[in-house]
Amino acid sequence: MHVAHLLFGIFGNASALFLFLAPVITFKRIIVNKSTEKFSGLPYVMTLLNCLLSAWYGLPFVSPNNIPVTTVNGTGAGIEIIYVLIFIIFAPKKEKIKIFALFTLVLSVFSAVVFVSLFAFHGNHRKAFCGFAMAIFSVIMYGSPLSIMRLVIKTKSVEFMPFFLSLFVFLCGSSWFIFGLLGRDLFVAVPNGLGSVLGTMQLILYFIYRDNKGSPKQQEPTEGESMEMGNGKNHQMKQSYENEIQG
Repeated sequence: MHVAHLLFGIFGNASALFLFLAPVITFKRIIVNKSTEKFSGLPYVMTLLNCLLSAWYGLPFVSPNNIPVTTVNGTGAGIEIIYVLIFIIFAPKKEKIKIFALFTLVLSVFSAVVFVSLFAFHGNHRKAFCGFAMAIFSVIMYGSPLSIMRLVIKTKSVEFMPFFLSLFVFLCGSSWFIFGLLGRDLFVAVPNGLGSVLGTMQLILYFIYRDNKGSPKQQEPTEGESMEMGNGKNHQMKQSYENEIQG
């Protein structure tokens, strides 16, 4: 049991790392064009908060036997901070202020959770407090692709939903779900079980509409429709997703 628990932790680390690195092509585009275009920085900020809370939760004095949770989410937090800073640098002034304010809020919320958990709770109460905080934002992170799934159904096209991103959402959620079950940790198992289900739904949609990857007659996403990591309504956004699929 212990060996299986460790193996799924290692596999979860690998799949989560690929998931965190998936937007690299998007940010390469942002740096080259020196513009965030129609992309949204909100998912990166929310993912950062989830990584910080998860990394804190995995520490031995918060919850035992969860070091793999800390290692991958600590790495993920570092990656997401880089994404957020790049976004702040190249975003328009109004969006720059918005994302910087959210970034400050995320750091404040994390600091508050750390402070309260250290000085107000001990033992299982500390684990429960940090676990609930982590689980809530894990669900929010995994729920972010719901809008793109809605767009796929609406347009009957997968051109805006990269296959490998959906695959790693499924693998990451499934790995940590099993890891949580083996470790008898519902705070890890439940939100990642939801992530596994959502990843499965994305893959099912992909295989249903895999032959429809865009045509001139297909409906363009309207302004406000969420994409993988933001909004878009023009051909440039299509090309960004084609690049991610090819990458």
